[in-house]
Amino acid sequence: MKIMLVDDDLGIRSVIEDIVVQEGYEFHYVSHSLDALDAIKAERPDLLILDVMMPGLNGFDLCRRIRDDGRNIPIIFLSAKGDIVDKSIGFKAGGDDYVVKPFSSEELLLRIDAHIRRHKNDIAFNKESQLKGSSTTGDLEIFHDRYEIRKAGAPLNLSSKEFEIVSFMASEPGKVFTREQILEHIWGDSTLGDLNSVTVFIRRIREKIEDNPSQPKYLLTVWRVGYKFSEG
Repeated sequence: MKIMLVDDDLGIRSVIEDIVVQEGYEFHYVSHSLDALDAIKAERPDLLILDVMMPGLNGFDLCRRIRDDGRNIPIIFLSAKGDIVDKSIGFKAGGDDYVVKPFSSEELLLRIDAHIRRHKNDIAFNKESQLKGSSTTGDLEIFHDRYEIRKAGAPLNLSSKEFEIVSFMASEPGKVFTREQILEHIWGDSTLGDLNSVTVFIRRIREKIEDNPSQPKYLLTVWRVGYKFSEG
């Protein structure tokens, strides 16, 4: 398993390299964001760690480029404690997580392990989903094996993570999922993430799939419990 860090701070490079190599991961470092896309193609890492504040492309813009290339690799953002960061921007760009500097080696490794485990589970889930092909609810058609959702025939621009949540919930219409269950699907471990990130994802999804996000008909809130996908 290979971890790639994109960060212009050599001190952070040394710290993260020591942490992940001691854990048995391979490590690759890119000092400039503009070199990252070629490095990803060449090195094929299993997880990316991106600094938010970098010269050239910032971490959010780089993440968008990576997702536009169709890569579903787990991405963790690094941000300094004093940085003013809107997490919803990072999730909208396609990121999976944030780690704030300074951080402990235990925290970083827990998050890396959780995302790599979740990504493996997603691959297995998607292979199973290929048997289902597509499902239709109202004017939404979900192509589970193609990471694609169409509304009235027109494709919707969902991030990979947004799609995975919709596909996960739509696989069992009418079933109520708690935020913890959704978080566990995203992370592979519900104890590591922030429950508020689920709320952010749900809001972003509704903005894309609903005619009126404030009165959803597909992704429904079950008060004090969680969310469910409409049965039709």
